[in-house]
Amino acid sequence: MKILALDTSTEACSAALLVDSKIYNRYTVEPRQHAKLILPMLEEVLTEAKVTLTELDALAFGCGPGSFTGVRIATATAQGIAASANLAVIPISSLAAIAQRAVDEKDVDNIACAIDARMSEVYWGCYRRNDEGRVELEGNECVIAPHAVPLPQDSNWTGAGTGWSAYEEQLTSRMGSALAGLQAGLLPNAMAIAKLAAVSLLQGKTLPAEQAIPVYLRNQVARKPG
Repeated sequence: MKILALDTSTEACSAALLVDSKIYNRYTVEPRQHAKLILPMLEEVLTEAKVTLTELDALAFGCGPGSFTGVRIATATAQGIAASANLAVIPISSLAAIAQRAVDEKDVDNIACAIDARMSEVYWGCYRRNDEGRVELEGNECVIAPHAVPLPQDSNWTGAGTGWSAYEEQLTSRMGSALAGLQAGLLPNAMAIAKLAAVSLLQGKTLPAEQAIPVYLRNQVARKPG
């Protein structure tokens, strides 16, 4: 299995190549540089692994939610590469990528993910680790005020993502005793996206390049007056 993955949905910019059980990756946090960095990073992982685009099984990308500009860059890049190489695409939630990274790096089971959505809101999603070590969404993802996020069932949840640093007091108050710890510094990365995309590929959940679309959760970019 060979899956090329990319993410530019937040401050982080990353590329990864999954070749069976091995992952080649590049990761940096350089806001506003994603459009410049992402293609060279993708080329680097392909070169390191000595894999060509024609050998890939699919191309995965962080489809959002996150920065509107970043999500658009990821979607357009994925569409362009996939169309030119006749590859299927696999969109992966940026919140799911944060949750998977928390599982892989912090060894936690329940992750309440929040990305700062600005305008006093967060992008919110709760995930659980399954028996295969991959995260699964509980309920739905949404954009919502921190004091009103849907509460997950039971306890022992780890808060992850920039929403927790931006609105820590409101979110921790809302979660109460169900919150076991915080990993507010975690951002999505392409390694996690590649791992989740492998499951989608095995399940046949792929799309043609032209059907790759960004997921904003919020349609408005700025508050309307009045």
